[in-house]
Amino acid sequence: MANVTLPIGGRPHTVACRDGEEARLQLLGQMIEDRWPTALRAAGGVPGERAMLFVALMLADDLEDIRQRPPEGAAVSEPALARIADRLEALANALERDAAP
Repeated sequence: MANVTLPIGGRPHTVACRDGEEARLQLLGQMIEDRWPTALRAAGGVPGERAMLFVALMLADDLEDIRQRPPEGAAVSEPALARIADRLEALANALERDAAP
């Protein structure tokens, strides 16, 4: 078992982890530290639990954004393509009508 000290918000936090996971834990700690100034402002400048809550909310928001993205290279279904084509055709017709004298 290894111990890693993470400097977050100007305070050291020592956390235990499995041997070999130190670098990953340091990376995760840096993600928290990177968001700390914004979280501290959101918490009214008061460090502690509230600021850490804001860090957690920011990270959760980032995670949810990633979850909502379609997978890279995701194919669009045939019915979806047909609906898009119908909409584009309707828009083109409307533009032609508006442009006609």
